[in-house]
This record gives sequence, C-alpha cells and structure tokens, in this order.
Amino acid sequence: MAERVQQPPAKRLCCRPGYGSTCRQGQRAAGAPCGSSGATQGESSRTQSPETLLDIAARKVAEKWPFQRVEERFERIPEPVQRRIVYWSFPRSEREICMYSSFNTGGEEIGSSGESGDETRLPFRRGIALLESGCVDNVLQVGFHLSGTVREPATPSEPELVCNVSVSFDRCKITAVTCSCGNKDIFYCAHVVALSLYRVRKPEQVKLRLPISETLFQMNRDQLQKFVQYLITVHHTDVLPTAQKLADEILSQNSEINQVHGAPDPTAGASVDDENCWHLDEEQVQEQVKLFLSQGGYHGSGKQLNLLFSKVREMLKMRDSNGARMLTLITEQFMGDPRLALWRQQGTAMTDKYRQLWDELGALWMCIVLNPHCKPEQKAFWLRQLRRWNSVDVCPLEDGNHSSELTNLTNVLPQGPADSLTRPHRTVFTRAIEACDLHWQDPHLQNIITEDHYTNYCYHENLDSSLFDTRGWPLWHEHVPTACARVDALRSHGYPKEALRLAIAIVNTLRRQQKKQLELFRSHKKELLNRGITSVTNLEGWVGHPLDPIGTLFSTLMETGRGSEEGTLLDFSGNRRHITQRFLEEGESFLSLAVETALIGLGQQRVMPDGLYAQEKVCRNEEQLLGKLQEIDLNDMLVKIFRKQAVLLLEAGPYSGLGEILYRESVPMHTFAKFLFTSLLPHDAELAYRIALRAMRLPVLESTNPSSDLSRPHHIVSVVPNRYPRWFTLSHIETQQCELASTMLTAAKGDARKLETVLESIQKNIHSSSHIFKLAQDAFKIATLMDSLPDLTLLKVSLELGLQVMRMTLSTLNWRRREMVRWLVTCATEVGVFALDSIMQNWFTLFTPTEATSVVASTVMSNSTIVRLHLDCHQQENLANSARTLALQCAMKDPQNCALSALTLCEKDHNAFETAYKIVLDAAATGMNYTQLFTIARYMEHRGYPARAYKLATLAMTHLNLSYNQDTHPAINDVLWACALSHSLGKNELAAVIPLVVKSVKCATVLSDILRRCTLTTPGGMVALHSRRNSGKLMSLDKTPLRQLLDATIGAYINTTHSRLTHISPRHYSEFIEFLSKARETFLMAHDGHIQFTQFIDNLKQIYKGKKKLMMLVRERFG
Repeated sequence: MAERVQQPPAKRLCCRPGYGSTCRQGQRAAGAPCGSSGATQGESSRTQSPETLLDIAARKVAEKWPFQRVEERFERIPEPVQRRIVYWSFPRSEREICMYSSFNTGGEEIGSSGESGDETRLPFRRGIALLESGCVDNVLQVGFHLSGTVREPATPSEPELVCNVSVSFDRCKITAVTCSCGNKDIFYCAHVVALSLYRVRKPEQVKLRLPISETLFQMNRDQLQKFVQYLITVHHTDVLPTAQKLADEILSQNSEINQVHGAPDPTAGASVDDENCWHLDEEQVQEQVKLFLSQGGYHGSGKQLNLLFSKVREMLKMRDSNGARMLTLITEQFMGDPRLALWRQQGTAMTDKYRQLWDELGALWMCIVLNPHCKPEQKAFWLRQLRRWNSVDVCPLEDGNHSSELTNLTNVLPQGPADSLTRPHRTVFTRAIEACDLHWQDPHLQNIITEDHYTNYCYHENLDSSLFDTRGWPLWHEHVPTACARVDALRSHGYPKEALRLAIAIVNTLRRQQKKQLELFRSHKKELLNRGITSVTNLEGWVGHPLDPIGTLFSTLMETGRGSEEGTLLDFSGNRRHITQRFLEEGESFLSLAVETALIGLGQQRVMPDGLYAQEKVCRNEEQLLGKLQEIDLNDMLVKIFRKQAVLLLEAGPYSGLGEILYRESVPMHTFAKFLFTSLLPHDAELAYRIALRAMRLPVLESTNPSSDLSRPHHIVSVVPNRYPRWFTLSHIETQQCELASTMLTAAKGDARKLETVLESIQKNIHSSSHIFKLAQDAFKIATLMDSLPDLTLLKVSLELGLQVMRMTLSTLNWRRREMVRWLVTCATEVGVFALDSIMQNWFTLFTPTEATSVVASTVMSNSTIVRLHLDCHQQENLANSARTLALQCAMKDPQNCALSALTLCEKDHNAFETAYKIVLDAAATGMNYTQLFTIARYMEHRGYPARAYKLATLAMTHLNLSYNQDTHPAINDVLWACALSHSLGKNELAAVIPLVVKSVKCATVLSDILRRCTLTTPGGMVALHSRRNSGKLMSLDKTPLRQLLDATIGAYINTTHSRLTHISPRHYSEFIEFLSKARETFLMAHDGHIQFTQFIDNLKQIYKGKKKLMMLVRERFG
C-alpha cells in the first residue's frame, strides 16, 4: 500500500456540549492500558467468567455503529462506555489484515511456516517476524487512532530503519494507514502489519486514551495554553507556520474557521456519512495493473494479474465491499490498454493468456452482479458501468475474434421480438449485463438455497418443468450456465451451504433431464433414424462455456466432498458445520455426485463453436476437467457411476456425443472416451471398447450420406448442410483421435477379435496418413517389446495399417514417404517371408517403381534380411525370384529410373539379367536419355561386358548434343570415356563411334582432346582389358576415322572463333589469343595445317579489321 507520511485530515468535527472549562480538571490526564476495565480482548476465550453486559453491548455497537451516531443518540456517554467502544472498534481477526498484506489467503498465511523464500518476503510474514522479534515499540491508541514505531533490523547491505506507523480504524476495519518507510505497493507494508498484529495479539499492553477532543474538553484555559505552547515547542520547525496561521484565523471574527461549530479530531472515529470499508490504495492498484499490462505477459505479469483476480475473489468471499471496488479499478486499466486499439487496427488477435485474463474479468463481474444481497442502487451503478465499457469499440468479444451468433439463452430474461434475440456484438461483459436482470426472489429458489429439508413428497406432476422429481426432491429449471453462475456467485460471496444446496438441485435436474431425453429418444428412435435429421439440441456447450458451468458444479461438490467424510464444511473461523446429505442416493457422496456431473457435461453433444479461441477453449477446459477426474481414485461406487453414465451416453441418441446419431459439426469425444476407456477397462472391458469405438467417429471429415442411406448404423447427420465449418483445432482433434486408437491397440494386444475390430475402426474413421502411420509404428513397438515374444496378430495389424498408408500416399506428395517405405519393409520382415512376398506381388498398388526397386527389392535381397528370417536355400531363392520379377516389372514400367536397379538385382540370374538388358535396349531409343544410358554403359563395363557397354554408349551418343561453348558440360567425361572404350575395343569400333562424336559434339576443345587421346596409343590397347585386335601401330591422321575427326575439330575451331568474335569485349582479348594458340596446335596436326592456319589468320585480319587492338595482338602472336 502506498503509505502516505502525512496524516489524513479528520473526517468530522467534534464538539462536546455540557463540558465547561472548569469541569473535572485533570481527571483523565493519566491513561490506563487497553484492558484496564472489563474483560480483555482475548480473555473471554481463556477464562470461564462470563462477559459483562457492558462488553457485550460495546462490542456490538463497535461493530455496527459509527461513533458519531452514538454521540448524537446520547447527550452524555460515560467514560467506561466510551473506553469499551473504542477498545472493541479495532479489528479482532488477523484474516483481514493478512488479506490486505499478501496475495495468499489468510488461512494459508496464518497456518504456514513461512519457510518458503517467496512467503518470507510477503508483508504479512515479514510483519509477523518483526512482531515476534520485539521490533514494535511506543504503541499508543488514542481514540480510533493507533500509532507506534517499528524497527527494521540492520542487514549487511542496509542500516537499521525506524518507521513511524499510524493506523486509523472504524467498526473493526482499518480505514487508513501511514508509514514513514515510503513503500509503494497495493498491500499494507510489513510495519503496518506488525503494529496491527501487536494490537490484535497484545491488547492489554497497549495504552488506551479517549479521543483527543475528549481530553481537550477537560482542560481549563491555562492547561490548554500550556498544551499548545509545549506542542509548538517540541515541533516548532514543523508546526509553527501552521500554528500561527490558525491563530490568525481564530482571532479574526469573520474568518471561515469561526463560522464552523467545533473542530476536527483525527482520533474521534468515523462520521455517519463515511463508507465503512477497509483501506485500499486505489492509486497503487491502478499503477500496478497498468505496469503488469505494459509488460505484455513477460516477467510474470500474467501471474500477478491472476493473483489480483484471486484477491478480488477472496474479498468477495469475505463479503468485503472492496472486492467490487478493486475489480472496477482493474477493469478501467484493462479497458485503457493501448494494445486493444492497436490490435483492432491491425486486425490481429490478442494473445491466449491475455484473452484468458479478460474471460476471468467477465466471470468476476458476473459474480458481483449476482450477489444475492446487493442493494438495487449498487446493481444499477454496476449496470451503468458495464454498459459504458460494453459500448467501447475496442471492448473484447466473448468468443475471441468472431462475433457470436448465439441467442440470449437465459430463459428468465424477458424475450423480445425474434430480431432482438440475435446479438452479434457479445462482449466479455454482455453476460454480466444480462445477469443484472436476474433476481433471487423466486420462492422456490429461496426455499432451495435456505432449507436443508425442502421436499414435496405429494408432488406428482411429471412435466419437463416440474419443481420436484418423483422422489420429492427439489429441481431448478433454468438455463444451465446461468443457474451455475448463481452457484458460483453464492460461493464467491461466502455462502457455501447455499451454493451446495442449489448445486445439488441443478445436478438432480440434469440427471432427470438425461433420463427424460433417453426416454424420448427410445420412443422416437425409429422415426429419427428414418428421417435422418433432428433439431439441434445443444447450441451452447457446457464444457468450454464462458461461465464454465460444469467446472463450477464440480468444484462446489468436490470442495464439500473433501471437507469431511461426514459432510461438513469449514466456516471462516475454522469450525466445522454439518451439511445435510438428504438429497443423495443411498451410498452416494458429494464426491460421486461431482464425478457424475462431470461425466454428464463432458458427454453432452454440442456444436463446435466458431473461432479459434472458442475452439481452443473447448479443448483446454475438457482437458482441465479430465485432469481433475484423473486425480480421483475409483471405488466401487464411482465405478458404478461410470458404468451407468457410459450406458446412458451410448443410448441417449442425439443428446449425447456418444449417441447413435451424431451431427457433422459436433465436438468430438476422443479425449473423453480415452479417459472412460482407461477407467472402465479393468472393470468392464466390453463397455470400455463400446465407448471407445463409438467415439472414434470424426464426421466433419466425411461426406454426408444421403438421408435414405441407412446401411451404416452410425450414419452422419448434417445439421447445417450448406455450411463449411472452419475447425481451427482439427489437427489437435485428429491427434486425440489417434491417441484413442493407440490406447485401444495397446489394450487389445493378445486379443485377435478386439484387434480386428479396432483395426476396422481405424481404417474407417482416421483420414490422416501421418496419424495412421503413427498408429502402425505404435502397434509395431507394442508387438515387438523386448521382454516378450512378438505378438503376430498385432504385427499383422501394424502391417495392415502400413499398407493403408502406402496406398493413401502413393499418388500424393509426402516428405516422409521414403521413411514410410523403409518402415513397411521392416514390419513385413518381422511378420514373415509371406508378408514380404505379398508386398512384392502387389507392389504396383503400394509403391512407385523406383521405391519398389531401390528400397523394397534391395532390402529383401540383402544379407541382413536373410539372416533375420532364418531362410533356407530354397526359401532364399524363391524370395530372390520374387524380387527379380518385381525389378523387371518396374524396369518395364519406368526404365529411366529402374533399369540400373533391375540389372543389379538380376546379376545372379542369367536369364533375368538378359531380360533386363533387353528392356534397356528397347527403351534406349525413346524412353531414356544419354545420362541414364551412359550410367548403365559404365555399369556394364564394370561388370565385364565391354561390348554391351560400347553398344549402350553409342546409343547414348545419339541423344547427346554439345554446342561450341559447352566446354564444361557434365557429359564431357562420358564422351571421353566412350571414345576411350571404343579405342580400346579396336579400329572398327573407333571408326563407328567417331561419326557419332562428330555429329553430337561441336565443342572444339572437347574434339581436340579426343583427337590427341586417339593418337597417343594404338587402337585396342589403351584401356581395354579384353582386346584381341591390337594392330600395334598408331592410327594415321590422314586416314579415316581420324581424318574425319581432325577435319571436324579444325572446323569447330573456325566456327567457334567467329562466334566468339561476334560479341567479344576487350577484357576477353588475352583469353581469345590463348584460344587461337590451342587452335594452331590442332591445325598443325594436319600435313597442310600450317598453310590452313595462315589463311585462317589472314581471313580474320580482313574480316575483323575494325577490331584494331585485337588484330594487333593477333599479328604480334601469329604474324
């Protein structure tokens, strides 16, 4: 709390008629301790003597009456009575002091040891430490004002600090605090806490004086003058200017101060008009909230804001009026957040955590306006505030970023024309505004919340709106979220028993409605199934609802269930209060009722809401509620409830998310069903599987069946057929569906029938290849656990799922496809040789030709696979034959990518190898490019088939075309290799390949390189390993085939020279001269080469004489 050093001015003027200047002089100059008369504050609990009537009356007056009213009521108040009223006016409980000095609740603080590092830094814990260390001194109570000094011990980094502390109080509430420490915070500082607790714990050690005005009334003129002069002397530097100013005004008859009767007294207590509430520093609340918001969720600001909201709830529970006041201050800062306008302008969404803070803000206002004992003028004031905030453009909408299409479903509100029911602009405050029209005057409602034995056993109406059920127990028919908001409001405002009674009535109503819905569906089942479309039963889901109705009921019942086995609640003083269990079935408890309520809410069939935030909230709230359920240990009673609700949910038709009729846009039940499955599996496996298999449906991804198609028992009904839903959380939902399926697969291990059923459900309902692949992997891991023998049935399920993935992704792009193919071969290997043979027999429905040859067949024929399968020679040969057959089929279908793999796989089978080679030859003319042919040709040479390599190389050359400037083309090495191969085979082969080279290669440097290589060695002896036609003589350049190659090379140089000179720049001149030098070397290889080159140079000089500098360089080099 921002404690101000200056004492606030007195709240009222004090004047005591009947006291003269000479009346009982000096009678009360000396003071007595607080406990000097009557019983002390703590005595009544420690002694057996009864309280005096004076103390009883004074305590009641001190709690309820402002002291001014006491003075106005009685002309003279005896001094002992004044003393006891003043004494009892100070707060007697530490809980409120704790609430205003720490984030934690009072009970937790008082009962904690304070060993935690965070707790010891809280003002309340530090205040206790200062008090217990004897650091509080000079404590004095003057009227309704407490003062003292608190010493902060020295630390290694800080010197000792002595703080002057003062506290004003009224009607058992601290109304103002000041401390010289200068601390700036929302809460009271540790020094204020220490002084206040000193007064609470040690009242008998506090000197008590009556208000200072009472003491002054007893003084005569001389005493008053002496008092004033001494006061000025002691504090002359501080008060002398003020004293002189007051003296001047008093001596002036026309001054304003002389027009007022009496004088202010800061110790005289509150006036009649003062609001009686605990001190709350509004400025610091605003500053702190603004600071937290400016940090944008960083540095723990979101946690701090949530703690402030918790503080508001704590205040409401204590019925402290500052709760609404503090929430108003927080809301004003939230509405003033500059990010709201920025996000609206940019069209971006607020962060999820910030969005949740706004949700809590709206829920708290709902609690405040539903206070059952708030005054009409208070509610009217809050309504004006809420409407003002609601009208601001940047006020966040209830469903995040999308306007809501839901109508006002609060059935107790006045209903206008149909057009007025549509409220597209529903903000976070809309529900609180609507709740302002609710009231608590309904006699039936009053009886429910105030009576433990409110029954009517003679009530026999069985209508939907019946006030009692067949057992005579009360029901409460109201829009469920609104009814639960009443429960939350009762809990929040400190009425736990009333909240519990209403919660039980609501739950009994839900159970009755569930039973009625089941009866209705059974009676119209045939008609509904034939018609195929029914009305929407739940536009607004209870799980994920802004008011969290199921969470409210669950928490209310769980708090009671955990309070005591006998059904008691702890009140604020810590005493146990008995709670009736009249409205519970035999053997039922509040815990079991809470569990059943959660199951009813989670199983409700409801439409998926619009917008990303609303859909994420549905998932988040469902997981939060399931997390709470998972913490509960199941006993026989709870298992019975699980079974009962599971059966009801399966049979409840369109009212249940697990019913037979499922709307296309219903919220899926995967997460809920997984919880039910694991909970029921040890107790009722058949029911568990029925639930899980029914929940596997995801109709939003399926096409809608015609209404006449009833061949499937779980046919899908589209409520709004023309609407294309935008499910932002679909990825998460599919993941949950996958986890449910994986859970069933794990549980079904060893049970062939159940595994088959689960497999059918997966193949029917899961539409994502990645999720099916994950399930296949999960099943494989479960089936091949190291501590047990492989489960063959589960392995087959894994393989079947893998095959489905292969078929789904065969014609689509998937970055995990190669991983999937490798995994499938591994899985098939584990299943056995028949599985491998099967996937090879049907490869065209599962794999591309490249995958089938490079991955499937190669892996099958590897040594590791043979060792893994423990195959004999006959089995190995059969498997190899299947792989070779696959390879040949793939080569025929895709020779470009599969021919080489086919040749490799068929190496050990002569017939197959010949067939593969023939396929290559057939495809060479049209279907293969020179790169593929060169690769296969090199392979053939490597395998010892040079003639075949030569054949393929010549075929490759026919597809090749190298232009004059492609001297770095990647095929150059292949051309050189082909020529070397031809040269090694003999003159005839070289003679056959050179015309192909001349036709395909126009690059002069490449041709000259080939020419030189052919002239260095004799044909048949350069690189050949199997040559038999080596002539032993070098080939002549004047005869074919080298003459043809030489002429082509010279011609290529001439053409290239002219081409380069067309666009040559000076910076390329030196490079061009070097090119001509290489050309001359080739020219000179001919017998008349010198003459040809000279003529060539002369032609260049004549044609390109305009390029003087270049031609000068040519003359310098070549003459």
